[in-house]
Amino acid sequence: MTLPRLTNPRFQTEQGFRVTVQVPELHSQKIIDAVLAVANLKYGDYDRVTFSTDSGSQQFRSLGSGRNAATDDVMAVPCVEVSFFLPDDEADTIKVLTQVYAAHPYEEPVVFVAPCLRCLHVRGTDEDNPNRFWNSDPEDWVPHEHR
Repeated sequence: MTLPRLTNPRFQTEQGFRVTVQVPELHSQKIIDAVLAVANLKYGDYDRVTFSTDSGSQQFRSLGSGRNAATDDVMAVPCVEVSFFLPDDEADTIKVLTQVYAAHPYEEPVVFVAPCLRCLHVRGTDEDNPNRFWNSDPEDWVPHEHR
């Protein structure tokens, strides 16, 4: 799939992969830590950038062809989705996915790797924008170091 360049003065784009991993919530930080052991997950002027959803429900039924016995009914497990961006580098992506599989508690983890285009700000642009957190009273989510 060919992704557009979206050339403009406000942001720049970079091609890569959006990785999404469904995992029981108690194991989500273990997945993130495993990924960070081999990738810094840099996003512009920041690193270690990941996203986790609120808990949802993942459903499955074992067919019995793997390690686990077949189940008659569908099982439901509370899970979150952890996602992050990887630059378009096959060797590094394989390293990261290998870490995900090693740290995941499932026999068959649900992992999606999709080509994507991320947008990165042009440093120094729009810094006087009144919507930027540093141009208003600090909100609760703003780290103390940035107030």
